[in-house]
Amino acid sequence: MKIQRLLVASAATCALLLAACGGGGGGGAGFVGGGGIGGSGVSADKGTIRVSMTDAPACGYDAVNVTIDKVRVNQSSDAADTASGWVDIQLASPQRVDLLTLTNGVLFPLGEAPLPAGKYQQMRLVLVNNTQANPLANSVKPTGGSETPLDTPSAQQSGLKLNMNVDVPAGQVVDVVLDFDACKSVVKRGNSGRYNLKPVIAVVPIVNSGGQRIEGWVDPSLAAGTTFVSLQSQGLPVKASIPNSLGRFVLFPVPTGNYDLVVTSADRATAVITGVPVGATAVTSVGSDSVRINPPGTSMRSVSGTVSPASATVRALQSLTGGPAIEVASPPVDALSGEFSMNLPIGAPVRAPFVANASSFGFTADSAVAGLYTVQANSNGTLRNTAIDTSAPVPPLSFNLP
Repeated sequence: MKIQRLLVASAATCALLLAACGGGGGGGAGFVGGGGIGGSGVSADKGTIRVSMTDAPACGYDAVNVTIDKVRVNQSSDAADTASGWVDIQLASPQRVDLLTLTNGVLFPLGEAPLPAGKYQQMRLVLVNNTQANPLANSVKPTGGSETPLDTPSAQQSGLKLNMNVDVPAGQVVDVVLDFDACKSVVKRGNSGRYNLKPVIAVVPIVNSGGQRIEGWVDPSLAAGTTFVSLQSQGLPVKASIPNSLGRFVLFPVPTGNYDLVVTSADRATAVITGVPVGATAVTSVGSDSVRINPPGTSMRSVSGTVSPASATVRALQSLTGGPAIEVASPPVDALSGEFSMNLPIGAPVRAPFVANASSFGFTADSAVAGLYTVQANSNGTLRNTAIDTSAPVPPLSFNLP
């Protein structure tokens, strides 16, 4: 079975997302069955781990399909696939999942398994390989195009290695979610019509299904599929989604803490709500059906360039006056040419502090930073930054990294 390379993701992001689970027994939304293992026959020195999958929004695709064979966990962070201690979470049969159906808090249950109580530090996600008999086990359907296979370069027979830090107490059920970022995981290969699967996945424990959740509303005019809502910490997105057709969005699951909520949309200024709290037991509401986020209109500036190696990532950051810095865009990079392109607002971002049950947001424009961005390229932790001003045309950018 041919399986993808190990996950390559930002260490800072992983450290934020892989918070330890607090041993609660409540079942997460979308899971099969309730919390606890009473009457299940599991011995007193064992717990149960229950795994599901969710997704962040994808860029320019109508479907992103992956076929999952099984999930494996181990207490050792560096255990080889042939080492002892692996517990397999078997699916009844391989499950083909369209990741783009798993937004706004929707979870897809993968399975559960009893296992010795303790701390688990490694997970492997094993995917079914595309074969002649099943050529679209893993596939992508570009918007306006036809379904095509997702290539899985340089197989790992043991599956995708994911770091985790999850305590499984004896006699309890622990829920964890694989947050699969389809947008960053699908990479176009030049004009070949082919796409690579370069999985970007985070493991997020659910402490309580009643919390770790943010809901909010954008103006109906922004519910057109080009609006992105993300929770960020120090300029790193933690969870993202797109509003539904009514303008409502849900961000779940999110590790507890305080975040900046960032809304970007075509021909609109970036809107930022700072200090948004995420608790373990309650839902945080950002506005309401009658109090909606509606950033002012603005012209956009196209920014493009190339990066080498083509496996690097690119993003645009904007530093608000007095902080924070936020990520405004993260365009896909062509897997062959290293080309990238994105549109950035020329107008000033608007910001407001979070206020519970507010009758209005009270956004104010941060005019001092209008059109000013830092474009950052990242190759395996090596960074290159270029400052740009979108108030005038921006020449093509070029990044060369080790």
